[in-house]
Amino acid sequence: MSASTQLQAPHRPTTAKATHGVPGWLVALLAVASGMTVANLYYAQPLLSSLSSVFHTSTATAGALITLTQVGYVVGMLFLVPLGDRLEKRNLVTALLTVTTLALVAAGLATSFPMLLIASLVSGATSVVAQILVPFAASLAPDHARGRIVGRVMSGLLTGILLSRTLSSLVSDLAGWRVVFLGSAVLMAVLAVALRAALPHHAPTTTIPYHHVLRSTVQLVRTHPALLRRGLYQAAMFGVFSAFWTTVSFVLTGPHFHYSPVGVGIFALVGAAGAAIAPVAGHWADRKLVRPMTGVAFAVAAVAFALAGFGQHSIILLALAAILIDMAVQTTLILGQHTIYQLDPNARARLNSAFIATFFLGGAAGSQLGSIVYHAGGWSAVTILGAALPVLALLYWTTERGHKPEPHADPDTPPTAR
Repeated sequence: MSASTQLQAPHRPTTAKATHGVPGWLVALLAVASGMTVANLYYAQPLLSSLSSVFHTSTATAGALITLTQVGYVVGMLFLVPLGDRLEKRNLVTALLTVTTLALVAAGLATSFPMLLIASLVSGATSVVAQILVPFAASLAPDHARGRIVGRVMSGLLTGILLSRTLSSLVSDLAGWRVVFLGSAVLMAVLAVALRAALPHHAPTTTIPYHHVLRSTVQLVRTHPALLRRGLYQAAMFGVFSAFWTTVSFVLTGPHFHYSPVGVGIFALVGAAGAAIAPVAGHWADRKLVRPMTGVAFAVAAVAFALAGFGQHSIILLALAAILIDMAVQTTLILGQHTIYQLDPNARARLNSAFIATFFLGGAAGSQLGSIVYHAGGWSAVTILGAALPVLALLYWTTERGHKPEPHADPDTPPTAR
């Protein structure tokens, strides 16, 4: 039997409550779980100056911690998230969170910077649980409300990204940086138990072997041009997002502002205001406004970095820039996920894998490039880089032609055979 003929119909909820929508408490749990797991990628960002001193490394080397964590996330997206189509999701989530817990314990006990790097690589790879839960929510949601439900779950994920910096700063100031990682290990263990008890059984959507799952993920990129396009859009946006938040801590702790790590964490709270746009972006997606609002988001991001450039001595302008950047990035993310989830209902985990892996490569590059550019040319150079990438994405956006969502297509079936 060929791989393509082994694809099964997606599991559908059968209860009356699930038929009309996902229960509110489950949406809330998925949102909190997504935020808690993805936060592991960002706890180190406001601590880079402190970690640089503790382990006697340069600022560029310290920035490699964020880069390697995101590289781990990409590895997890490519090799672990596709298993969400192949395995029962509840078991997969439990196994990944167990490994994440152990990796965070290792990070908290690290005695050298290389040990911290390795532990962060592993925790980054297994923190992809968030990207298993998001398509899981999409699979449970009815078609007419999918954008809004995914938006609500993503608002939790994005809030976790932003609040992680504040929490990390406060905990580090009160109890030391090691407690940041050890505390997160405890949270991951609790989350593993909670999700194991609460998640409904969700059958695999395919029975093809693992290596065929990986191959079909690559084929999905070739089969669906919209998948690659939305991935490149988000790579540019997440690249500037990472460049901003990786380097702004150096600005805030520098000679003009003299912020402590706690001050940097409190500043990160302003970015959390941008998470409010996620459900709104989901509503725009349900109203078929994906393309125009994508273009608006690119323009807003470019303007935000212009404000950041003028505001290197003004905390108000920096805060306004942070809010606008986060809103723009979150908008394109929600719109992108809404687009790709319509391409093939049987392959949502693999579609999400390819999409997130693509733009997290952009994020990893943005973190490292931002650190290098800041070291070479200061904050002004970072803001020029940050404005240039959304402008390039906007130029690419002008080549997009309005079209209806692509019909379902089996990635193992050649276009000519459909």
